[in-house]
Parts: sequence; C-alpha cells; structure tokens
Amino acid sequence: MQNYEGSLVFHDLLAIPRADCAFTVALAGNPNTGKSTLFNALTGLKQHTGNWPGKTVVQHRGRYKHLNRDYILVDLPGTYSLLANSAEEQIARDFICFGRPHATVIVVDATCLERNLNLALQVMEITGRAVVSLNLIDEARRKKIVIDHLALENRLGVPVIPTAARFGEGLGQLKEAISLAAGRAIEPKPIQLPYPAEIEQLLEELVRQLPGSLPAWVNRRWVALRLLDGDRRVADWLRSISENDLPRRRIS
Repeated sequence: MQNYEGSLVFHDLLAIPRADCAFTVALAGNPNTGKSTLFNALTGLKQHTGNWPGKTVVQHRGRYKHLNRDYILVDLPGTYSLLANSAEEQIARDFICFGRPHATVIVVDATCLERNLNLALQVMEITGRAVVSLNLIDEARRKKIVIDHLALENRLGVPVIPTAARFGEGLGQLKEAISLAAGRAIEPKPIQLPYPAEIEQLLEELVRQLPGSLPAWVNRRWVALRLLDGDRRVADWLRSISENDLPRRRIS
C-alpha cells in the first residue's frame, strides 16, 4: 500500500527531526507578539538556526524539558494569516497541518488581542491541539487593559495562558498546558466558526467527496475550505493522493 505521508507535495517543508521520546510543538503568531522572546525563554541555549529546506526563510528550532519529557519547539515564521500568500505563510500553514506537531502554541499580543485573534482562529480551523499564549500581559497591565483569560479560554475552547515571556511569567503554566495538549491528557474543543448556509452546504458536499485515502490526521473540513478558496497547492496534493490510490482501488 502506498505511503501517502511520504508522498506529500509539502515534504520539503517538513524536514524537522522527530525523536520518538520527544513531543514536537509548533510556535505560531503574528510579528511583534513576543514570539521570539517566548521561544528563547523556553529553549534557552538549546537552539538551532538554519533555513527551511528549499526556502530562504530562517528556521529556528530548540529543545526544552518538562517533567522529564523532551520537547522540540519549532518557531514558525511570524505571519498575519495562513492563506499561503507568501513563503512565510506557506511554511507556517503547511507545518501546522502536514508537519503533524503534537501541539501548536499560538502567541497573541494581549495589548491588541482583536487583531491577533484572526490568526488564532485560522490555526484552530486546522488543529484542535492548540494552546494560546496570551503574551505581553505585563504591557496590558501597564496600559490598564484587563482580559478575563478564563472567559476567553471558554469562548475559544482551548487553554489560554497569560504570559510575559521576557520576565518568565506564566512559563510554567504554559509548559503544563502544552504537556496536557501534546499528550492528549486534555482534548481542546476549539470554536468552529460558522459560515453562511450555502457555504456550509458546499463544505459538507466537498468533505464527502474527499478521497478515502486522506490521512486521518488531516482536518477534512479545513481541506474543503481551502479547495473552496481555490488553493492550488492543496488541490495538487489531493490529486497526488487520488492518483496514488488508483492501483489499490483496482486491486480491491
């Protein structure tokens, strides 16, 4: 039987060494949210810098340990969306969906939360194994901005941890939330944004028509959304799956 994971057209973006004993965690967020500061605070000096295979975009990868478990933290390029309109957006989107991280941390700026939630909601359309780092909470307090993070957590359906990365505030709680999400000790239920009835009907029809060989770890609703949006990379990937599946179908 064909190994579809190995035939992904996105394989050049997913060259992150994975250790059997380590969880892989993606770090996503808008530029200027303190994402790099958080990455440095979590990984310290245990970091590696290079380029994403086939791209000039810088790749940052690091490690940290929590409760005797190793974690590989992949700092994705800062983006405002995951619509794949740039190399940075393509890398972030493809790694979250096809790189199969055990958890994805979405870093948002507590001082301008509304602007940051656009990316957070896009990430949560791809994966439910998400944790929100409500970063720069110290700046929010200085500006007298009060955020009920528990209410936000309830609304989003994923853990929300207030952090001030440069001071180390909230890092212990963040590591624990990552541990629970990555190890499936909790099952976040991220909010699913409803679309107009006509779009929802089209999505249902597309989901039913997706190849049976689509890997179980891929969010079928998200794939259908990308097809409706005319995403050629996703369409090409699906085409490759369908073509690879033909011999197996004929045999059966």
